[in-house]
Amino acid sequence: MSTDRPLFTELKIGPKTAVNRIALNAMECNDADDQGNPTELTYERYKKAFRGGAGVIFMEAISVVDESKGRINQLIGTRDNQPALTKLVETLRKENDKTLLFIQLTHNGELGSSEFSRKVCVKPLPGFGGDLLTEEEVEDIIDKFVTSAKVAHDAGADGIDVKLCHGYLGSQFCRPYNDRDWKYGGPFENRMRFAYEIYERIDKEINDPNFIVGSKISVWEGFPGGMGTAGPGTPVIDFKEIQKLVQGLEQRGAKYILQSAGSPSITLALTQPDKSMPDYGYLHFTFQKVVQDALKPETAVIGSAYSIYADGRLKFHAAKPEETTFEHWANKNIRDGVVDMVAIGRQSLADSELPIKLEAGKADEIRWCNVCDNCVELLIRQMPVACATYEKEYAKALSDIRKKEGKLAEKRT
Repeated sequence: MSTDRPLFTELKIGPKTAVNRIALNAMECNDADDQGNPTELTYERYKKAFRGGAGVIFMEAISVVDESKGRINQLIGTRDNQPALTKLVETLRKENDKTLLFIQLTHNGELGSSEFSRKVCVKPLPGFGGDLLTEEEVEDIIDKFVTSAKVAHDAGADGIDVKLCHGYLGSQFCRPYNDRDWKYGGPFENRMRFAYEIYERIDKEINDPNFIVGSKISVWEGFPGGMGTAGPGTPVIDFKEIQKLVQGLEQRGAKYILQSAGSPSITLALTQPDKSMPDYGYLHFTFQKVVQDALKPETAVIGSAYSIYADGRLKFHAAKPEETTFEHWANKNIRDGVVDMVAIGRQSLADSELPIKLEAGKADEIRWCNVCDNCVELLIRQMPVACATYEKEYAKALSDIRKKEGKLAEKRT
């Protein structure tokens, strides 16, 4: 490995090779059609991303069902959607056939929107909840995850990400909070059964050694009973279960683990550190090392929350500005064995061409994320998502709806 710029060295992920160590995180942009198929907006986003030269691109969370969505225009991964997904993948390969494509699969669970879909849960969480799932319904959802994995495989993706993070259904099972007395709750083995059964069935039913499976994990969710806590009623951090979880996934075929943290609907600043406390980003380095220490060297560990560093524009405490940049921390953490690859989320919306620009020494041409989080607001408002700093039509759309709401509020008062 080059000790100068390890970011731009190859990385083996299972049987395949990433051309560099930069990944684009799965970023939902709410621009599918009413059947859950990609639109022209979807095509343009991903075509530009593929031209950007990242080693891996995680396609945004595709729902394995069409009745429990979190976004009104969310991509869906049923057999009905396979022709459209296949066409999208074929188009992207023409843009760049070197970048690896992993499709993230999810079920929104208690984060589904009751305005246009069904909310379900494994155990009602204060402020969330939904219809309590039965064991039979869970078995049906597992079937649908496996079907969506087959859809991704048949569409030509290099692999999938079984989503076990950010408060969605996969993480709801894993939490110590899920102490419900049923097949999928209580003891560790029961709470992990959902994820483990999905992995086991994918391995058996797809049976393709070149198809890569892995998961994005919230190492600590930051609230009582969340992932990475010592029990159902405490927020105290305890990494033992997380390490056992990723080891269990590895034993069942995981070729990578994508580290994350938090549950954005509850602990957003933990998931994606903001400008008011950018130093929260350092926590993710510890979370990455926790995962790295639990796994075999051949299992790739991909770290999140690197958008906060950008070009060193934010003021981190007790640090030299030149040692607070994305490139500094990405190279250092790869060199030090903290992580094997780094992922950018918000930065990928600001400029998905960061990899090719940075490698060419054109950092001054990168549109750096300023972590304004207007992209998050667009998503919360169920609007199509892009970087509102650099894409002026999205800034205008956001401004217009804020003004409209302000006028409505004035009328009510």
